[in-house]
Amino acid sequence: MSRVKKSLKNAKVGVFFFVASIFVQFFSRKLFLDNLGDEFIGLETTLRSVLGFLNLAELGIGTAIGFTLYKPIFDKNHKEINKIIALLGVLYKRIGYVIIGIGIVVSLFFPIIFQTTSFSLLLVYFVFYTLLFSSLLSYFANYHQSLLGADQKGYIIQGYFQTLNIIRVILQAIIAVYFKDFYLYIILELIFSIIYSIIVRYKVKQEYPWLIINSTQKAEIIKEYPDIIKKIKQVFVHKMASFVKSGTDNILVATLVSLESVAFFGNYQLIFTKLSGLVKMAFAGTGSAIGNLIAEEDQQNINNIFWELMAVQFFIAGFFSLIMYYTMEPLIALWVGSQYILAKTTLILLIANFFIYQISSPVERFKNAYGLYSDTWAAAAEAIINLVISFVCGSIWGIDGIILGTLVSLILIVVIWKPYFLYKHGFNRSVWIYWKGMLPEFVVFIAATLIVNYTASYIPYDRDTSSIVNWILYTLKITILVTTIYGLLLYVFIKGFRVFTFRMKDLVLKKLFK
Repeated sequence: MSRVKKSLKNAKVGVFFFVASIFVQFFSRKLFLDNLGDEFIGLETTLRSVLGFLNLAELGIGTAIGFTLYKPIFDKNHKEINKIIALLGVLYKRIGYVIIGIGIVVSLFFPIIFQTTSFSLLLVYFVFYTLLFSSLLSYFANYHQSLLGADQKGYIIQGYFQTLNIIRVILQAIIAVYFKDFYLYIILELIFSIIYSIIVRYKVKQEYPWLIINSTQKAEIIKEYPDIIKKIKQVFVHKMASFVKSGTDNILVATLVSLESVAFFGNYQLIFTKLSGLVKMAFAGTGSAIGNLIAEEDQQNINNIFWELMAVQFFIAGFFSLIMYYTMEPLIALWVGSQYILAKTTLILLIANFFIYQISSPVERFKNAYGLYSDTWAAAAEAIINLVISFVCGSIWGIDGIILGTLVSLILIVVIWKPYFLYKHGFNRSVWIYWKGMLPEFVVFIAATLIVNYTASYIPYDRDTSSIVNWILYTLKITILVTTIYGLLLYVFIKGFRVFTFRMKDLVLKKLFK
């Protein structure tokens, strides 16, 4: 199966199940808020953020191992693949024990951290340790799934993961409505994590019968791969920066604003997170496809694919950003109630962050595929800038100030530095080629924004008579407007978007008339 076909299969499976899970989680969110309360949802979200901090101990092992697997997979070197997966197992088990130890130490401070909450410490500890042990399964039981991802076969288990996730959320909603039991609600996380781990191990063994699932390799194998250990140390700093960008927001909101505000902010965050996840699913497999592309060392093809992905990602970023600007607030009002609507500036800042994440993702994918992680100073600087500005501005402006910290760090490091680093050490070309190619895309987006903003004023939305039907019709109109204006401008002025359009047309025609 070709790279394109594998990427499309990953995308189709991922998007289908992800969309289904989004609908389930959106409907359940309202039930959770109404029946479990803002404070409990805020507590759960905060503890997940703490857990995200603990998972930094993973050190980026999965990312570094994934990069290392591209070549042996391309060469069908089963012996080398077995050794690398064995190395992954040894490292993950070590990290798992470290996370357990750090988790226990961190939990000792819960009486101080959560002294103002109305919940008992027993519940706080139960939620934390249940979520902790659920996440530990990926270190001790199902780390083999990294091979599926590197081999562009994530679709094999994606359906199982999303199906189990949907069933879990539905059962949690039933418990929230009919029993209002916090303990039953959380224990389902662990139960379904165990079921998923069993399925993963079975499917990996089925797909790779030659793979040694329970390797007897010991810690000595670490000495055989000094380059991987070096990469892991570099990736760790990048993961730390990534966590500070996203994982500390909820902690800062809880600390600088209030625990209840985490639930308010979480509604917006959930939408943008799921939207980003949907886009990520649509591009599932492209990371490993790019890794395989680079392994072939065809520079012209690498350059063409890069700009094709940039054009597509620019369309996706602008498309969703414009639609969310017009439809987010009425969606929040319909979904959880108008009392949960935050300031317009909060929405604009969240959209700006989303937009930058999307347009920078091709740079990130190619940078990872080349194994370019040595710019650890940039990742450290990004984390420090983010944290300092978020804390200072958050103390003054609350949620907006916290989001602003993320935006500033993204502009300085992700927008400015990372393209320079990729072009210098990956493409071996001048970064001015990148900015020359990006300028028309920015101009097209700004032009589309101005035209859409003017035209959208003729599409009114009456919030006083708002209903789900009215919102769907309004969203449909905005979607058609944005697609027509933005899509047409990109098609006319951006070559990469035209190439992608023709590529998709050819694939659809072949599918229909084969």
